Amino acid sequence: MSGRFRVGAALTGIVVLTAAGLVAANGAQADGEVATAKLPAADQQLLQVQDQAQTLEGKLGSRAVGSYLDDAGSLVVSVSDQATANVVRQAGAIPKLVRYTLEQLLAVKSQLDDIATSSSAGRVRSWYVDPISGTVVVTAPSGTKDPITQRFLRKALANGDKVTLRRSRGTVTTTDESFGLLGGYQVDKNTGYTCSLGFNARTSDGGRIFLTAGHCTAGRPSFSRNGYIIGNTRSSSFPGNDFGTVSVIEGWDQQGRVERWGASDVMIRGTADDMVGAELCKSGKSTGWTCGKIVARNVTVNYGNNRVVRGLFQHTACVESGDSGGANVTGDYAQGITSGAALISGQCLDKHGQANESYSQPIGEALSASGASLVLG
Repeated sequence: MSGRFRVGAALTGIVVLTAAGLVAANGAQADGEVATAKLPAADQQLLQVQDQAQTLEGKLGSRAVGSYLDDAGSLVVSVSDQATANVVRQAGAIPKLVRYTLEQLLAVKSQLDDIATSSSAGRVRSWYVDPISGTVVVTAPSGTKDPITQRFLRKALANGDKVTLRRSRGTVTTTDESFGLLGGYQVDKNTGYTCSLGFNARTSDGGRIFLTAGHCTAGRPSFSRNGYIIGNTRSSSFPGNDFGTVSVIEGWDQQGRVERWGASDVMIRGTADDMVGAELCKSGKSTGWTCGKIVARNVTVNYGNNRVVRGLFQHTACVESGDSGGANVTGDYAQGITSGAALISGQCLDKHGQANESYSQPIGEALSASGASLVLG
């Protein structure tokens, strides 16, 4: 980030030294040139495809299992009958016939959600309705044999080929930081832990806030940066969801930008929906700027100790400890807030020859629940 901001106590007239810039940004109103700038072709195409997907899924309702982008960037809609496939084709998208209906797959996912929250999912990592395979994909570590995990898997696999079991290495964990003040772009809790800032925003009554992960705001800590107070936790939702808001005191220059770590900041133009197949990049204090693709949405993640979070999206950008709460974007559009990831010895899976498994809280739900809107760049 550019580091252009002022810290002061405007009400008392006291001027204090400045700290470095906030991680992901928001704040100043966009100037006329930015507001009227033409969107890049890739962004225009993404928005058009997202609008097409939303329109189609809204029209088809439960007849659509889900949608995703194929490797060529074309919209694919999974359906379970030929008549619906014809509707998809007539709308200009590619239909994919799968065996089970959305209701059947959601019933399986709901059953697994209930088991995880009322009992335990053991070491099972996550589960979600996958429009690509037309099944509920359940991910568990390789070689897991403890009785609680095995019980959960037996119940899942009792659903037959409605379920796809995927084995993977690593342990899923939230990615807040468990040790002191570190270099890089971060926000520090008064409990001694560190997280990353997601997006700056304004509440409906004009309140200044930033969004971060809910497990970062659990316990309602105060936050600071480089020793300067930012503010206190305003709201927190974890587990179940994973988002929280922090009030920002006057003097901090919130900007509508996301730090890109060595390249030009990303100017945030709005929000985007988490579409399977879409490219995604994330910014966080530990791993900086990393990119991948969204591979699933509406994912239920088991962080252990009865900390189950629903409605996340899964992607393949590298995420490690300290990145929690950081900004997730597609192009110039906010997608979500980093929640956690599967790690091996504290490292991303791709450092061990395996595709990353990272999880994020969709930005739309966080903004809606917080009664807030992003300040755009």
